[in-house]
Amino acid sequence: MHTDPVGEKRPLGIIINPSSGRDARRLFARASPSSNESKRNQVERLIVGAAAAGVEQIILVHDAFRIADGAAQALGVDVEIRLEDIGVRCNASDTVDAVTLMREAGCGALAVLGGDGTSRIVARTWPEATILPLSTGTNNVFPVMLEATVAGAAAGLVAAGRVSRGAAARPAKVIRIEVDGEEDDLALIDAVKMVDDSTGNLLPFDPECMRSLVLSRALPDAVGMSPVGGLLEPCTADEDFGVLVECVAPGAGRHRLLAPISPGLFRSVEIASHRRLALGERVPLEGPGLIACDGDRERTLAPGQKAWLRVERDGPSVIHPGRTLAEAARTGAYLDGEHWHDQRDGASFDCC
Repeated sequence: MHTDPVGEKRPLGIIINPSSGRDARRLFARASPSSNESKRNQVERLIVGAAAAGVEQIILVHDAFRIADGAAQALGVDVEIRLEDIGVRCNASDTVDAVTLMREAGCGALAVLGGDGTSRIVARTWPEATILPLSTGTNNVFPVMLEATVAGAAAGLVAAGRVSRGAAARPAKVIRIEVDGEEDDLALIDAVKMVDDSTGNLLPFDPECMRSLVLSRALPDAVGMSPVGGLLEPCTADEDFGVLVECVAPGAGRHRLLAPISPGLFRSVEIASHRRLALGERVPLEGPGLIACDGDRERTLAPGQKAWLRVERDGPSVIHPGRTLAEAARTGAYLDGEHWHDQRDGASFDCC
């Protein structure tokens, strides 16, 4: 766990996935889109919250839809904003490049706007990062739904050194994936073996193709793969175990579970078995098939190729906003006698 001392001021990085909440899944389910204007407004509120928390520098990168550029203009907030050019390619490499830049700049925390997939890229690129993920995607479990002003304040308190990372954040559970003869991978929430499916498919999962589900969080009140386990064996982010669900072809299961596998979309899933997974316990898989990680179908298993999945608590440290702000209250971080300025009209006031 990170134990950076209180008082070390570092930049706050803001990662924006401009494509999250806009993909083809909205054509086949009832997920609501996330507009560029909405994301820009979220970034503006993140900046305001972070500045009030004492952040002196915020790092963003230019994006294809000029979300960062628009948010950084004429905010009237007393904070340095660095807008960096990474050479936008409109794919996942943009997130990789942005995270790499922010890591090299020594950011004390990252606010991540996107879905589970965006946070997964961040975790793969900077495993030791301290992050506060905000939801703008489709089937989100890892990011939180939170007012961006408050999120900016929580992430800003950590970056500005007013609350230590040890007090604010805890390492996340992740699913470690070993594939015979290939590079290791990870998923944040769910890794699913699929059969008779194809990589790059953006349609909602067909339950007839689902076989083994390894879940770091199994939430009955979520949407996606997580509730397939959550409606059988609930498991939260704070509990130190995972969940394994084995599925079979229609008519061959012991139970039929009705689960919300996408927004506004329930499907019946044939369940053969389910149980808790101890941290570190390896689940063997064998091809043919593919492994979908946090909803993205990326890893193909050739016939006979083996893979092993396990849940570990060694992911990026995730900031808990309530705990962070409670610690700020306990230490009087907002009652330090400094002279603050009302950011709406320039009027000043003493905070105590």
